[in-house]
Amino acid sequence: MMAMMKLAVLVLVCAAVAQTRADAPEAASSESAEDNVVLEKKGLISRALWTFFGGRRFRYFSSPKTWDEAENFCRSIGANLASVKNSLENTKLLSLINQQKANYTPTWIGGSDAQKNGVWFWSDGSNYQYTNWCPNEPNNHNGQQKCLQMNFSDRRCWDDAECWIHRPFICLKKSSGILG
Repeated sequence: MMAMMKLAVLVLVCAAVAQTRADAPEAASSESAEDNVVLEKKGLISRALWTFFGGRRFRYFSSPKTWDEAENFCRSIGANLASVKNSLENTKLLSLINQQKANYTPTWIGGSDAQKNGVWFWSDGSNYQYTNWCPNEPNNHNGQQKCLQMNFSDRRCWDDAECWIHRPFICLKKSSGILG
């Protein structure tokens, strides 16, 4: 009888260890960042995947999405597409893109004028003050460009683009205290 109880306890311990290993962040580290969303929602992925700057956390996602898909994805992990407060932050985000992609590629951030042409806003509700538009931008070419991509052209400036284009993107989480 005692041997059966020990065997039952051993089986339960082995099952618990196997489940813990399956849920561990290390098990997912070789997967793409988007595949880690379930683990992140469970709180099993550390904040180390985010870049901290100016009291805010940024994270680059390489899987191309439309602007709306990217914003919805960011929201699903408690974030928004990134807003940019100043030139130093803009430079930091360009560096983040370059580190992740080993090149500069156009990338969605949270600016849009979809509500009213020419009136730009950030999807996270931040004040829209700083800009880094390319020359002659935004131009709303063919009346279809409502979403903001950064890292456009050799100048790595901002451009308004069609929101249905698939681009990598940067999410932003605003820090709220020590655990924020």
